Amino acid sequence: MRRLSMGVCDIIRDDNGDRPGGFVLVIDGAALDHSLSDDNHKALLLRLATQCEGIVCCRVSPLQKALMVKMVKGGLGVITLAIGDGANDVSIIQAA
Repeated sequence: MRRLSMGVCDIIRDDNGDRPGGFVLVIDGAALDHSLSDDNHKALLLRLATQCEGIVCCRVSPLQKALMVKMVKGGLGVITLAIGDGANDVSIIQAA
């Protein structure tokens, strides 16, 4: 998490220059488990996510998908949208 924290600081620094296309966060199930394990990690993940143009969660469980949406909704107080193509996406659609 310390590397992630340092990465977040690098992303939001003023002297980052022009970055066409911005940043995209790609996170897998194991990293997401760790990131959702306590409130400090959640806050850091949310801070990083808000600096990115997109987020890709790969190899995550239906519950992890729903927890990610709930974290964004609760942390930012925004409306969310989820689109799925199967039964494993029901929890994220309901959470959104």
